[in-house]
Amino acid sequence: MTPSGPWLEQRTEEFKASLAFSTRLPLAHLQSAKGIANAAWAFPVVGLIVGLIGALVYLLAHRLGLPAWPAATLSLVATLLVTGALHEDGLADTADGFGGGDSREKKLDIMRDSRTGVYGVCALVLALLLRIGTLASFTDAHGVVWALIASHSAARAAMVMLMWLLPPARSDGLSFAAGGPPGQGVAAAAAIAVIVLLFCLHPVRAAMAALVLIATVALMAWLAMRQIDGQTGDVLGATEQVGEIAVLLVAVA
Repeated sequence: MTPSGPWLEQRTEEFKASLAFSTRLPLAHLQSAKGIANAAWAFPVVGLIVGLIGALVYLLAHRLGLPAWPAATLSLVATLLVTGALHEDGLADTADGFGGGDSREKKLDIMRDSRTGVYGVCALVLALLLRIGTLASFTDAHGVVWALIASHSAARAAMVMLMWLLPPARSDGLSFAAGGPPGQGVAAAAAIAVIVLLFCLHPVRAAMAALVLIATVALMAWLAMRQIDGQTGDVLGATEQVGEIAVLLVAVA
């Protein structure tokens, strides 16, 4: 076996772990929580796949003659089905915890509760409306395709950065068990996201999207430390959602 053989095999397994964690696609199974951190570099690659699926659904709806809003809605439904609404769940839990708790412990308890409160519902509705409305505002279908791929991929790189920046807020749970991603994994995720942004968007818009994502990570890091002294899986999901919306808004502006 050539020296590149073991390296390629390991990267393939990490990609499968990322795919198993981030989607409902029956292509791989996550072996352990620790594998999530090692596989974090592949989050933007998985995001590219999710965005591509949403883009294909949008194109199909557009070719069938559907107006922009229904086509955008069907595209969003497709991505929700592929991911199992994983990040949307994190956004709702984070909004409920940060908005409804009066102490760090109470916030964490609320975030672990499977029920969704008024803050979570409002956050979900606003996020869905912003995503659908932005996609429906593009003047051509090709712009939607590139924006979907760019936003899904780059927003997942933002998750990796936050995992690396902040410690787990709990001493148990998935985020604690996974640990932080290695530095080279963070660099790889950032590089992949930048390449995807440059390929999908005009260079100026790509640069703006990258800067907005950095600001998003900084804002979510500050908010999470202020609220619960660290990050959880829910906070990572919320970061993905905010980052996705931010890139879409830059792409359509």
